Amino acid sequence: MTPPVLYSFRRCPYAMRARMALWAAGITVELREVKLAAKPPALLAASPKGTVPVLVLADGPNAGSVIQESLDIMRWALMQHDPESWLAREEPALITANDGPFKHHLDRAKYPGRYGAEETDHRAAALALLAPLEARLCEAPFIGGAVRGFTDIALFPFIRQFAAIEPAWFADQPLSRLQGWLESLASSALFANVMPKFAPWQEGDARVLFGPDE
Repeated sequence: MTPPVLYSFRRCPYAMRARMALWAAGITVELREVKLAAKPPALLAASPKGTVPVLVLADGPNAGSVIQESLDIMRWALMQHDPESWLAREEPALITANDGPFKHHLDRAKYPGRYGAEETDHRAAALALLAPLEARLCEAPFIGGAVRGFTDIALFPFIRQFAAIEPAWFADQPLSRLQGWLESLASSALFANVMPKFAPWQEGDARVLFGPDE
């Protein structure tokens, strides 16, 4: 069986959540790490929008199909195999709030110069959007309940990125449950497994197989 090809960028939060779902599903991919400043022509041929992650299916009746959105890659992977029942714990409203308003403020808090934004205003706005998650985690250790699920993994890379802007400031916020949740995922074997460094891929490079069985 020929593995699907995954175009990814190690530090991209969208790519992180896709890799975590693929790994949890036990799916091996041919990993092609992308340098965003020099996107390979093969990526642009598969997906002209040129963002990552992109998954190109290589086997079966859908061979050649391209999945261009991280959430769709997560769902595809888990539809193949979902040993932790992540799909049963997908909450679209929380994911939409993360990918929309929270990501908007995250970007402007992290890169104020790029957006001509006031960092502190956007940091405060992003923080306010985390309050419902803190309240939710009063009921269980994960957003999905007693164990991690789809929503936890979909949100985690973005909240991790926000916390890393000013770690000492974030640690001082009244978010003890969210901070514990973040630490549990950041220190997990799953996250460690999807974060090794790879050189940017170029046409003609040896194939890099990436998955729990490699």
